Amino acid sequence: MRMTMSLNSPKIEVVTSVQRRRRYTVEQKLRLIEECNRPGMSVSYVARMHGIAPSQLFHWRRRMAEGSREAVRVDDEVVSAGEARELKRRIRDLERILGKKTMEVEILREALALAQVKKPIWQLPSPPADDSP
Repeated sequence: MRMTMSLNSPKIEVVTSVQRRRRYTVEQKLRLIEECNRPGMSVSYVARMHGIAPSQLFHWRRRMAEGSREAVRVDDEVVSAGEARELKRRIRDLERILGKKTMEVEILREALALAQVKKPIWQLPSPPADDSP
């Protein structure tokens, strides 16, 4: 059981699952970080109000600042690590497919070259027609 204090009244949170970690959505994280940035609020106070370790809020705030800085530096959109991993996996799969197709093209070129070498033999002139009955 966790007990947290809010501005209005104490809040009691009963944890009934065996889950070791709570999961927060991006919206929840952003809301908590924005709450920390309000005048008169501190990270430690917001963490106590919501039953979160202050280090977790500091971590989220630092990650957000790093991402924002990186986005400004490269003047581009920042993607999540999960999305980057997925894109790398897709690139690896496409490179594998490209390798297979390149190999097929080489095999077909060799087959075509062999067919062109044999072609003159197939097109020898026909023997003269025998007009005798």
